[in-house]
Amino acid sequence: MTKLFLVRHGQSQWNLENRFTGWQDVDITALGQLEAERAGQILKDERVDVAYTSKLTRAQHTLKIMLDEMGKTDTPVIIDGALNERAYGTLEGLNKAETAKKYGAEQVHIWRRSFDIAPPGGESLKDTYDRVIPYFENHIKPVIVKGQNVLIVAHGNSLRALIMYLEELSPEQILQREIATGTPLTYVFDGQMNVIRLGKVTKISIR
Repeated sequence: MTKLFLVRHGQSQWNLENRFTGWQDVDITALGQLEAERAGQILKDERVDVAYTSKLTRAQHTLKIMLDEMGKTDTPVIIDGALNERAYGTLEGLNKAETAKKYGAEQVHIWRRSFDIAPPGGESLKDTYDRVIPYFENHIKPVIVKGQNVLIVAHGNSLRALIMYLEELSPEQILQREIATGTPLTYVFDGQMNVIRLGKVTKISIR
């Protein structure tokens, strides 16, 4: 059986400050470093053949700490912007509470939690899905099919896109999904590439 590990980067400085981050290159906090260490400890005994991450520092830093903790610093690492967080456009850098006061809580909720409505100058979750999934299918899926274990360290929304794809969730279902920082999520694939998630066999298969 082959495994895919998904990890959202550790807490970033703008997570701490409750700001929209998107494509802004913000590093992780001291707590984020501890979360990365913990994630590495959780996966320490797992085989990881190749790791993928985004072009953003917070994901790369988390991955580096994890691999150090796992004693797997020689693991090949592939960096690609297709795994970047969802772009929040003109909202990037703004405090979320202050933005709600300015535009109204309902409008901000729509920007954050609708599937296909993007904030000004940014991406919707659908836009993020449309760049993450082709990359997964063309570059990561073939590696899994070969029997290699893959670790992906990315972001809340790029991982939501992958989870939506892997679990065949509806837009309504994925928008209710919360992804904790620094907490590994493991997918196991059987010989027919059916996904076994968290020990529960499903009828899902990688297409």
